[in-house]
Amino acid sequence: MTAVDERLITDAAEIFENLEVPEGFKAELLRGAVVMTAGPDRVHKRIVQEVQDQIPRGLWDRLQTQDIAIPGEASEPQPDLVVLPRGAEEGPGRLIPAPAVTLVLEVVSKNSVDRDYGDKRSIYAAGRVPTYLIIDPMAACCVLLTEPIGTGEDADYEVERTIKFGSPVPLEMLGVELATTEFETLPVVKRHRRP
Repeated sequence: MTAVDERLITDAAEIFENLEVPEGFKAELLRGAVVMTAGPDRVHKRIVQEVQDQIPRGLWDRLQTQDIAIPGEASEPQPDLVVLPRGAEEGPGRLIPAPAVTLVLEVVSKNSVDRDYGDKRSIYAAGRVPTYLIIDPMAACCVLLTEPIGTGEDADYEVERTIKFGSPVPLEMLGVELATTEFETLPVVKRHRRP
């Protein structure tokens, strides 16, 4: 007979805080579940770098793989890029409160597709992150989401705009028109269920 530990986990955030993540992996707390993924490939990293380079450093903090705290959620996602006004959050700390964030970016991989288009869309909207940019190198498009509404798992973005690679993405909130002509693509995989 196998012994089963039936203790109730009451504070996922506390357990997550003390989690030892193996080198080369990243961990996120998404609605109480710890999700661990391998590090991204070079195409992914170059897209994030390309976006970061187009956002004016003098006006914006552009932080890669920065944990954010979502009020009212058992979630601490780690977007590929977090953009917030320069000086909005000073000093040390692992978490940036979602209300301080202007834009989050996720670059889709074959393993993150449902999380990026589904769970994280809802989580970022619940946290009132005003702009969520999804870059999908498999579909060669960007999905710009704005105007968050709702709460919890029902939260979403009212405005959704899809832009193909090669066309600029208007990021008015940052005063930037994001060029996408240099974005690399990945081989097409079975199309995910989300837009």
